[in-house]
Amino acid sequence: MRNNNPPRWLILILLCQVFWLGSLNPASGASITGKKVSLEARIGQMLMVGFRGMTVGPDHFIMRDIRRHNLGGVILFDYDVVEKQAVRNIESPRQVKALISSLQSASKTPLLIAVDQEGGRVARLKERYGSPPTLSHRELGQKDDLSETAHHSRQLAETLSGLGIGLNMAPVVDLCANPDNPVIAKLDRCFSSDSQKVTQHAAEFIKAHHRSGVLTTLKHFPGHGSSRADSHLGFTDVTDTWTADELEPYARIIAEGQADAVMTAHVFNARLDEDYPATLSQRTIEGILRKDLGFDGVVISDDMQMGAIADHYGLQAAIHKAIEAGVDILVFGNNLEYDEQIVAKATAIVRDLVHSGKLDEARIDKSYRRIMRLKERLTSSIEENLPQE
Repeated sequence: MRNNNPPRWLILILLCQVFWLGSLNPASGASITGKKVSLEARIGQMLMVGFRGMTVGPDHFIMRDIRRHNLGGVILFDYDVVEKQAVRNIESPRQVKALISSLQSASKTPLLIAVDQEGGRVARLKERYGSPPTLSHRELGQKDDLSETAHHSRQLAETLSGLGIGLNMAPVVDLCANPDNPVIAKLDRCFSSDSQKVTQHAAEFIKAHHRSGVLTTLKHFPGHGSSRADSHLGFTDVTDTWTADELEPYARIIAEGQADAVMTAHVFNARLDEDYPATLSQRTIEGILRKDLGFDGVVISDDMQMGAIADHYGLQAAIHKAIEAGVDILVFGNNLEYDEQIVAKATAIVRDLVHSGKLDEARIDKSYRRIMRLKERLTSSIEENLPQE
């Protein structure tokens, strides 16, 4: 007997479309139920958090925060830095797919599932976990064959897509400006010292991801490649080493309409802002990235628990300045320190900043709109890349 029921993937797409129709008018706060989206629910969409667990039951803190605080995104890691062991979120493709399915099942709003899958040393989905081998940006840049970069990036993106991961925290478009840079060049995370070559290979990386229905993140704005220090560990000043050439890949990729999201660096550059590092700098984000380069997409912070921020600013001050500067999604990787209350703390801080008049609620709405547009694009990408019957 012929089954006249629509396939499950079509039902999913239709449900997502209903969701988007109901949620994409944050000015009125409309949602799928027709009820106003609360301030706390909008704030929840501005957070992306890491957690421990190969599986997550209903009582796990991340599941609680997805339900209670409308948490917008999660980021997966294979290695637990605090515990110094490779037991975190990734064990095998089957396990990761089941984990993501559990996470999505707890959310009324489709989650952004993110991972750092640059290739080479920075690849959370490793060969030993059952994923295909990867090449670093440096290796691809040295080959300097755009068709090879496209092929390799497509394979990498298909791995993510097959697991249900929708946002890659890559490509790195930092220049290999300082060959002794401990966190960029020394880890083979940059394509080249030439901005044109970086742009060309990054564009192929992005296009390959888009063909597989995966979105990408340019990083680390406005440029981490010339640094002498690691912003994971503490204050990182690039005032004397940074050049405007480091903005070129961003300018070109944004102008071509290929930039999905941009991640900020925690680097300090007195020539751009005499007071704050880029993540907390309104001059850098609203001024250079948005006004000068014309980017109106989602701005994502680098991990707010990194030393360059956490060691110099209190949590409230860091959150306040980042949002004021133009950051839309605050990342708390929970992998340099571990805090199961971070979502509740961050939500309360932003709520209180709004209620006290220190942040305008319209500023929260701007981020909410951008995040919803990004999620709508992700849903559209999935639909476009579904196999035809």
